[in-house]
Amino acid sequence: MRKVRAGVVQAAPVFMNLRATLDKTIALIEQAAKDDVELLAFPELWIPGYPWFIWVESPIEWYRHIGAYHANSLAVDSSEMRAIRDAAAKASMHVVLGYSEKATNSRYMSQSLILPNGEIGFARRKIKPTSGERMLFGEGDGSDLKVLQTSIGRIGALNCWENLLSFCRNALIGMHEEIHIGAWPSMNMGRGLGTADQFGPNKLRSLSTVTAIEGSLFCLTATSVFAKDQIDMIADTELKAKMLLPDESCLGGFSMIYGPDGMPLVEPLDENREGIVVADLDLDLIPKAKLFFDPAGHYTRNDIFRFDVNHASRRGAHDAGLTAVSSSAEALSFGSAIDV
Repeated sequence: MRKVRAGVVQAAPVFMNLRATLDKTIALIEQAAKDDVELLAFPELWIPGYPWFIWVESPIEWYRHIGAYHANSLAVDSSEMRAIRDAAAKASMHVVLGYSEKATNSRYMSQSLILPNGEIGFARRKIKPTSGERMLFGEGDGSDLKVLQTSIGRIGALNCWENLLSFCRNALIGMHEEIHIGAWPSMNMGRGLGTADQFGPNKLRSLSTVTAIEGSLFCLTATSVFAKDQIDMIADTELKAKMLLPDESCLGGFSMIYGPDGMPLVEPLDENREGIVVADLDLDLIPKAKLFFDPAGHYTRNDIFRFDVNHASRRGAHDAGLTAVSSSAEALSFGSAIDV
């Protein structure tokens, strides 16, 4: 029996404060270690927090935040990342971290899988930032669709609305993903106002269920909790404040762990509460689920359908070495062309 204890963070980062959020990150890793967690997933842009200002202000208004947001973003080769890697190694834990990646003077919506020996198994970038995010963040490329064989299973990750892209999901399914990390911000903005229903929790829950069923895998959905002090930093009008937080009782935490049948494995935390959702993943359920439906195996019709993924990197010289994959013995292979 292959069992893995997994944890999913539901918490608020210290907005645009790299040092304080770094401390909180390490504290959460240490907290999870006390519960024998082997894999811990963090939300999208956990460091330095999701930039909600891009949705409630015009670009000329939110331009004033860029200096602070960039300065508090996280570089892959930084001492702060080294501190998180050391914490993961001390806890002998796999950690999937969401962060705004500072690469020279650009930013990317990134995730890194840190291995229990402290090495980075992969560092990936969101291939298409969503709507207003595109003014603040650059985009990734085909090399950012990754699944890594680790000692606890094949792990992949996507950010927020990448999970809506069926081609992204199918790319990871085709690489025989077993544990999927879907990283999201908090689900608070515009709820109940009829103007931003796309950010609501119903879509999140439904999509997480579909992801688990479609891939016959475990889906770890990580969301932040909205921190009310962001309102004072961002909103200078009542309308902006109402968009960010329509109701003080909806801070938007909906972290959960879903099994291959799409069902939640544990009781959810209250959406306003910070904590870690923990469940034991029985990986032997995956071949049982795939007995009936293996979308990258016996249930394919590659005589009819062919799905090719261009994994080539478009990184320029300015990006050289910033997203190198670990050479650890645990970091084995990704996939390439996929038959579905």
